[in-house]
Amino acid sequence: MTPQKGLEKMYRIILGVILVFCLVGPGHGADRAYVTDSYKITFRTGPSLENKIISMLSSGQPLDVLETTDEWSHVRILEKGESALEGWVLSRYLTTRIPWEIQANALMKENSKLKEKLNPLEGELDIATRRGQELAAKLQKTTIALQKLEKEYESLKQGAAGYLKLRDTHRVIESRLDSSQKEVQRLADENVRLRSSERNKWFAIGALVLLCGFVIGMVIGRQQKKRRSSYY
Repeated sequence: MTPQKGLEKMYRIILGVILVFCLVGPGHGADRAYVTDSYKITFRTGPSLENKIISMLSSGQPLDVLETTDEWSHVRILEKGESALEGWVLSRYLTTRIPWEIQANALMKENSKLKEKLNPLEGELDIATRRGQELAAKLQKTTIALQKLEKEYESLKQGAAGYLKLRDTHRVIESRLDSSQKEVQRLADENVRLRSSERNKWFAIGALVLLCGFVIGMVIGRQQKKRRSSYY
């Protein structure tokens, strides 16, 4: 239900309540009656057509019914600001229902009051409607922006996952490279030691060969000397 339809429904309910209130009317010590619709009736000094006419009562005139005989009713005119005037009228021209003209006038007055109250409400409703439209437009923009952010977040999330995977792979490669470098260094150190050991070994062999040659030379020299001494 739109706000405008809600106001119309409330307006109809208020009019219905006012109509019921007008039909019931306030209570008095005497029975309330009205001159029936679309009539002017005689207001007499007594309960017969021979009695003097005091005045003519128009439709909708409120009366207090003090007494009722066969055809006539003893009534008191209800006039604001004046003393109550009593007399007799024909009962068939009275009705306990508030005349339609009075009801219509009362409803028209109440309708005017309601319209006066309704005008500011319509202005507020118009403002609220425009505000609602603005909020709806902002909500749509916010929703679009949120969807865009969600897509960017998913893209970043996938990129981050790829980055993390690449980082882990890089770490593994670095670890293997470090291990390989350490192994190369170890092999290089071992190679240096082997070369040093080989040099020492060949140096020792060379020294031993020289020593053996020197010893052999000495032995051969002595033998030659002995042989020479034996000749002489």
